[in-house]
Amino acid sequence: MVELKTPDELEKMRVASAIVASTLELLRKKVKPGVSTMELNRCAEQEIRRRGGQPAFLGYRGYPAALCVSINEEVVHGIPDAGRKIGEGDIVSLDLGVVWDGFYGDAAITVAAGRVKPEVAKLLKVTEQALYRALKTIKSGARLGDVSHAVEEFVTPTGMGVVRDFTGHGIGRRLHEEPSIPNFGQPGTGVVLKSGMTLAIEPMVCLGGAEVIVKNDGWTAVSADGSYAAHFEHTVAVTENGCEILSAIQD
Repeated sequence: MVELKTPDELEKMRVASAIVASTLELLRKKVKPGVSTMELNRCAEQEIRRRGGQPAFLGYRGYPAALCVSINEEVVHGIPDAGRKIGEGDIVSLDLGVVWDGFYGDAAITVAAGRVKPEVAKLLKVTEQALYRALKTIKSGARLGDVSHAVEEFVTPTGMGVVRDFTGHGIGRRLHEEPSIPNFGQPGTGVVLKSGMTLAIEPMVCLGGAEVIVKNDGWTAVSADGSYAAHFEHTVAVTENGCEILSAIQD
């Protein structure tokens, strides 16, 4: 069942999502060659707790860290490691969740470390643009398939692969709620969106094929063909005329 949030519950999600956004902005500035992925994780956890939140990912289904750090061909759920250093030309996906007063926020960005190849820069741009194309379709009365289709329709002509094995999701009292939100689909189908729904929209795109495999650690998902991958995500609330991006960076 898809839950509608009350104004009080939405306010709690705004706080959780604001902590996510500000922490990701802090991490973005720390993504540089030579920095370890564990250093990013420590920074994330410290900032979340300083702001009065709790790391949503730490211990979730046994996940061992506060932050997912996925580099290059890693699509999602990369585990921080003190021995893993970011290299020049890497792209680094940072996925972060926060719980505040019982409600969740979740967002992700992909950041280039130094100079990257033109096709990799395009991958980042296309994936982020796909997220905002999807967000433009969200409003009360729209269908979930409209959101999913917006990502697929934008990405497919570029020749890049839209990951199908992982999806966006509802979010609120739990990190993952109904509905599941694929990044592909038919417009005019699926759940009817209503004001008060809260959703995590998260395109995941590979420079090559869309297939992914999960490594032996049970978490890290990588592109099957070894091509680079990008991931962008926002937590949003459906409104009558559009959506409110709860995890937007506040000026």
